[in-house]
Amino acid sequence: MTKSGKKHYRLSGAQTILLGFVLLILAGAFLLMLPISTRTGEWTRFLDALFTSTSASCVTGLVLYDTWSHWSWFGQIVILVLIQIGGMGVVTMATVLSKIIGKKIGLQARTTMQEAVSAPNLGEIMKYTRFIVLGSIIFEAMGAVAMSPVFISEYGVLKGIWVSIFTSISAFCNAGFDLNGTHGEFSSMMPYWDNPIIVITLVFLILTGGLGFLTWLDIRRHGLKFYKYSTQSKLILVMEIFLVVIPFIYLWFGEYSDMPAGQRFLASLFHAVTPRTAGFNTTDYNDYSGTGIVMTIMLMLVGGAPGSTAGGMKITTVAVLFFTMISVFKREKSPAIFKRRITTEAIYGAIAVFMLDMLMAIFGAMFIAKFENHAFLRSLFESASAVGTVGLSMGLTPTLHTLSKIVLIISMYTGRVGGLTLVFAAITRKSTGNRQYPADNIAVG
Repeated sequence: MTKSGKKHYRLSGAQTILLGFVLLILAGAFLLMLPISTRTGEWTRFLDALFTSTSASCVTGLVLYDTWSHWSWFGQIVILVLIQIGGMGVVTMATVLSKIIGKKIGLQARTTMQEAVSAPNLGEIMKYTRFIVLGSIIFEAMGAVAMSPVFISEYGVLKGIWVSIFTSISAFCNAGFDLNGTHGEFSSMMPYWDNPIIVITLVFLILTGGLGFLTWLDIRRHGLKFYKYSTQSKLILVMEIFLVVIPFIYLWFGEYSDMPAGQRFLASLFHAVTPRTAGFNTTDYNDYSGTGIVMTIMLMLVGGAPGSTAGGMKITTVAVLFFTMISVFKREKSPAIFKRRITTEAIYGAIAVFMLDMLMAIFGAMFIAKFENHAFLRSLFESASAVGTVGLSMGLTPTLHTLSKIVLIISMYTGRVGGLTLVFAAITRKSTGNRQYPADNIAVG
């Protein structure tokens, strides 16, 4: 209560995260509407500017206009700033700005920061924030330097450096925006599908951004001593290998079997990595078989690691569900990973996240398929890409009508901030639930 007797309301951590992204998206939409943001000097419709701002802020990569062809240098800078803030997190950037201007970071702000980046230790949150910022700058700089010879030789020094910086930040933040429109609108990275420098650098950036900063902190502290890593980091690294190798093998034999070995390797590797959740493509998904499309949809929904620049339901969510299933099959009391028991809270959270993301992707696809009169599988590809904040497309997004755009905007926003964050923002008080009720057995399966 304040001195006047009025109750002082404070935003919860979840509400702060939601509001931060809303303000970022609206600010970006306003700037992108302006004539200075387009090459033609014309105003951009608010809904289209809002869609682009949401896609950039939520590091998705779905676009209505080709980024190079439609947006001016100013518009591209706005998009890149939105990608950088969205990738590192609104709360992270706000914390850094507060430190720069000398503002004291209170307990409430530190708690919000901890929630935003999935950090386990509140006491070291400021050190962790510095690690995120410096780590991001280092990786993005490395990527830009590695790709610059290719882009400079093609575009010249000024544009080549700009394209290198833009592409590197977009890849590390798993955003999927590109500036290759001179090769044809919406060409993404297809002009460089057989260029090992570009492909390998992008794979490196996508994976480093998607591993999560807590995993990189473990690697920094313990080097190659895997046994010293936290259980979460161990799980992320093992799952990451599995989720790259298995799709790679399928793509090698199933989608790119007619290519020469070198090009086949680059295409298979890139498209095993990019669905989680970078949004670049070096080949056309319209040439994929139905099996390849379904596998890509699954990878898009899985996403990257918690506390990373990637979206999706997160690989730890899928891992918890998988090991819970194995535990049920073996009739064990509780599931375990690396000789550590998985908490009931983690299992409940994984089930909730999985159900929310699946329902959003399916219902979004149903709406688009019916309203736009598209095939369901193609609609599901676009919907899953939005929910997973991936950005891959089969070419439907630029053709969508107003209501379908709104559906994707909501999906991208929810996918980035997290469905549970939305629920927790609406329900600020913890409930004791129905623990006081007598237990009863319900048959399942």
